[in-house]
Amino acid sequence: MSDHAERGRRWRLVLGRYADDGLGGGLSATDADLDTALGFVFDREYGSRDLLTSGTGAGRSSQGIAALTWLARSKELFPASTLERLQASAIADYGITELLRDPEVAEQLEPTPELGAALLATRGRLDRGTEEGLRRIISKVVEQIVERLRTSFRNHLTGRRNRFRRSQQKVRQNFDWRRTIAANLRNVDPETGKLLVSDLRFNSRERRRLPWHVILCVDQSGSMASSVLYSAVCASILASLPGVEVTLLLFDTRVVDLTHLADDPVAVLMTAQLGGGTDIASVIGLAASKITNPRRTVVTLISDFGEGGSVSQLMRRVGELNGQGVTLLGLAALDEEATPSYDRRVASMLADRGMHIAALTPDRFAEWLAEVMG
Repeated sequence: MSDHAERGRRWRLVLGRYADDGLGGGLSATDADLDTALGFVFDREYGSRDLLTSGTGAGRSSQGIAALTWLARSKELFPASTLERLQASAIADYGITELLRDPEVAEQLEPTPELGAALLATRGRLDRGTEEGLRRIISKVVEQIVERLRTSFRNHLTGRRNRFRRSQQKVRQNFDWRRTIAANLRNVDPETGKLLVSDLRFNSRERRRLPWHVILCVDQSGSMASSVLYSAVCASILASLPGVEVTLLLFDTRVVDLTHLADDPVAVLMTAQLGGGTDIASVIGLAASKITNPRRTVVTLISDFGEGGSVSQLMRRVGELNGQGVTLLGLAALDEEATPSYDRRVASMLADRGMHIAALTPDRFAEWLAEVMG
């Protein structure tokens, strides 16, 4: 196929079946299947703009496809990364709620963090008929994330390293390179001078004696869906660790104390109501009222720092906590991408008053907590 024809083919698939009149030419059987699968989602864009009467629509119609058929065929046609974006867009952007209404379809959706965040972001626009499917998917997403993160949090936070006692737990943060070198000196290759390592040594970890209080202040404004998802999971893991007390506060223009649900991330996420404004000063004020031992307390603010309340009051409260010896962490993002969009002016002002600002993946957050609590 010539470059010109290939470009025409790609534009045809991008623009949909209503572009046939302008682009001309037919589609192969495979491309027609792609077109039908894409049309199931994106033809709704034409409908939202009252453009469905234009064009002859020579491609296969997608209007009569059942959600289950679409999902099964899409799994065959698209790579996993594309399917993840497609199913998230179908629900969050185009309101294709039949994907959640049909238990069989909901069961077969790929439970990815991207889909979980999309569902949380659009939850307020979904009706009650989708609640069972929504809970099923959120539960699967949470289960996968917990399974992946639990070990990392426990390894980082259940104790400090004991350099004098060897451990059989072979994890990166416990690696003892000095003893490893000493144990393998006899394995130096005389010809190359390289050390051949066959005996790896690791430090053990001791349990902390004094408890820490971790207060998570989680912004549930609309832009924070992914961070809310991971915050709920992190709170549940922290709540299960010995020597760690967790307080979980969700906020927008109001503050909701969900500490009693901290060990149940699905319940937290089904309770969260994403959207609305942001009043950080209020949540910091409530967090301050729950502190009994400032030097054993970590207040973690997870937000885009777009303060809609009193900035001066926020700065005063953060400065007071810093003066009391509270450890203050500010996360502009807490998800796998760690690519934040946030108010840099407010973040800089918070940093000037003693709050450490970062955007982190959950694994790195666990490591950071271990450092400040060490």
